[in-house]
Amino acid sequence: MTQRTAAVSRETAETAIEVTLDVDGDGDATVDTGIGFLDHMLGSFATHGLFDLTVQCDGDLEVDDHHTVEDVAITLGEAFTDALGDKRGIRRFADRKVPLDEAVASVVVDVSGRPYFDFDGEFSQDSVGEMTSHMAQHFLRSLAMNAGLTLHAGVEGENAHHEVEALFKCLARALDDATRIDERRGDVASTKGEL
Repeated sequence: MTQRTAAVSRETAETAIEVTLDVDGDGDATVDTGIGFLDHMLGSFATHGLFDLTVQCDGDLEVDDHHTVEDVAITLGEAFTDALGDKRGIRRFADRKVPLDEAVASVVVDVSGRPYFDFDGEFSQDSVGEMTSHMAQHFLRSLAMNAGLTLHAGVEGENAHHEVEALFKCLARALDDATRIDERRGDVASTKGEL
């Protein structure tokens, strides 16, 4: 099987980021974004999606968490685009629901090349550690736009830590499902002949 890996760098006046991704990994993660809770979420994302992931980010955290969270998502989205290439043989569609105690997250994804994002839910607290809760929604949007995903996500619960973590785990499981190779499919899963 072709190696589905990518290494992507992004440098702006706000952040400097290095990401490596192996879609067919073991769930190993080495992450340092300067935001402890985001590191935890990316580690959970790698573990539950069985993606090998490294993320190194030096961001302007003296301003706030926005640029770091957004730019990491952009760079990770670009890494998925690069790693998946022409998307030949992937299952393409997936949907998952994942609970974490009282919280339940849902994700429906189409690795279509047509970016779209819809979110249903609210976060019960304004922040978790050093990360603003609503930035989880913005992370998913930025990832979808840069990975070419149609992504519908939602969450409900009573604890923002649980809500955000359920979302990241759910996204990981759905992306793992959607990017798996279907051995019965020799081409792309589209009547157009390309994704």
